[in-house]
Amino acid sequence: MDRHEFRKSFNATGPVVLPVIHVLDAEQAERNIRAAMDGGCPGVFLINHDFEKEELVPIIREMRQTFPDYWIGVNFLAVTGKFAFPILGELQAEGCRVDGYWADDARMDERRAEDDQPEADEIAEIRKNSGWDGMYIGGTAFKKQREVDPAHYGKSARIATRYMDVVVTSGVATGHAADVGKIDTFREHCGTTALGLASGITPENAAEYADAVDLFMVATGINFEGDFYNIDPDRLKHLMDLTQK
Repeated sequence: MDRHEFRKSFNATGPVVLPVIHVLDAEQAERNIRAAMDGGCPGVFLINHDFEKEELVPIIREMRQTFPDYWIGVNFLAVTGKFAFPILGELQAEGCRVDGYWADDARMDERRAEDDQPEADEIAEIRKNSGWDGMYIGGTAFKKQREVDPAHYGKSARIATRYMDVVVTSGVATGHAADVGKIDTFREHCGTTALGLASGITPENAAEYADAVDLFMVATGINFEGDFYNIDPDRLKHLMDLTQK
């Protein structure tokens, strides 16, 4: 997806801020979605950090019913699109729209030729057959996945642009800022494809990435201090003020 069209789709002039909500239950998810809405965020991601993916599905249904017009994306922790897309297709078929899917690992393999990506091809076919038509945001050289040699970041990014709407990468771990050089390499090799960043973003460092990155997927950087689960409206406002200049 072209990066300018991506920003335009969210009516954003700077990076789009989509908070990541580590879901505990429906009440906590709803409360944090409302905090994101009140803070001016155009959408959120829901992630099952503390339980199996099957337990997130009824919460997705409930949040869609509560917020019928709000942009809601999901991350099913530790699974790929091979398993996620059929679930998303079933939800869409029953009238429960999921606007975006973020995979921690989109299964790019920079050790193979750029046009020889059997796992990514399989996932693309499953996506097509699922009937789900939302936005695919795929993790590439991403935290907690197979380590990628920095010399291959550019190749990883180029491969990723062939398969997903938004390429997303990260720092080495949750809450750890990404190396600026890594992001610059991804920006160069993604070309005009939208680029997301999903770890270590804070109101204090967001400006370092704002020119290169089109999507900030942020949790701990806008949560209350020491709280993994709840958005701090003041920190969110600070980040939104920076990205909306």
